Amino acid sequence: MGRSTKGADYQDIPRPIAALSDEYAPGHHDPHHHHKRAQLIYACAGVTVVITEQASFVVPPQRAVWVPAGVEHEAHMRGHVSLRTLYIDPASYPDLPKTCRVIEVSTLLRELIIEACRIPIEYDLAGRDGRVMELLMTELIAMPATPLDVPMPQDARLVKVCTAILRDPGQNEPLDGWADAAGMGRRTFTRTFRRETGVSFATWRQNVRLMEALSRLAVGQPVTTVAYDVGYNSPSAFTAMFRRAFGQAPTQYLAQHPGAKPTEPHH
Repeated sequence: MGRSTKGADYQDIPRPIAALSDEYAPGHHDPHHHHKRAQLIYACAGVTVVITEQASFVVPPQRAVWVPAGVEHEAHMRGHVSLRTLYIDPASYPDLPKTCRVIEVSTLLRELIIEACRIPIEYDLAGRDGRVMELLMTELIAMPATPLDVPMPQDARLVKVCTAILRDPGQNEPLDGWADAAGMGRRTFTRTFRRETGVSFATWRQNVRLMEALSRLAVGQPVTTVAYDVGYNSPSAFTAMFRRAFGQAPTQYLAQHPGAKPTEPHH
């Protein structure tokens, strides 16, 4: 079998691990789908947003997202994305996570993923290539999870709103505008949103902006550019919000912390 850029072509190969390499243009959207195999989605360059029914995951190059077999998901590409995807037979590795999560990608795991994309698809299980794949799985299983995600509501009207914000976190539509877009009154919108996500709409949108900011900062974009792109009126306002959420300024956070989840602010 030759290399393909279609995930469907990798689901039934007679090997426990299959690796796909592909390039995506800025703004590419991969609509809702699922796979028979579990999937590790990793971008060597660029940032990917992966959305499931339960949550949205922001994936900068130092991290990857784990999607178990059969889980419906879609992906949005931020900028040009060089994607490397592993399709893993869950029967061969029954101890793998059963829920979606963002994981750290060590330097070793990164190189093993890239090497897996060079290895023949029907690699020699008992030879060098088989041992590379086994080392890859050992390193993958050892990687810690990082909570770079926000919860998704189940109500279709709210999903529509949340998806629009995830596609463009910088838009500054007021709450009443989003309620109108959902076809709901303001009070119904806010109550339903909190019931379905566990946080207020304002906090959810703030967390989306912070996740987006983290992903952009991680690929080297300057703080000033990121602040305006994710919807803040000034770099100082962005830095203040970032500090309240993470306890550090953006540059300090990136230098010292691999990942943390923002919490609802105290008013």
